[in-house]
Amino acid sequence: MILKLLAIVVVLVLVYIVFFKKDREGVIKKNNEKKENIEDIMVECPSCGTYVSKKEGILSNGNYFCSAECLNNKAK
Repeated sequence: MILKLLAIVVVLVLVYIVFFKKDREGVIKKNNEKKENIEDIMVECPSCGTYVSKKEGILSNGNYFCSAECLNNKAK
């Protein structure tokens, strides 16, 4: 009787781990990915006034430019 009860408990724990534990890990990963996208800082191009991401901008003399064309226009 006790072995049957113990076997049922073990099966229930395994079902919980297989079906519910992985779902929580996926939700945590999705939340972390969303936060990484939001943290990008936007700066204004001094040549044309367009806002560009710091990751995508071209850094020259402490200013971020949106394109090589704006960089060349400002240099002239």
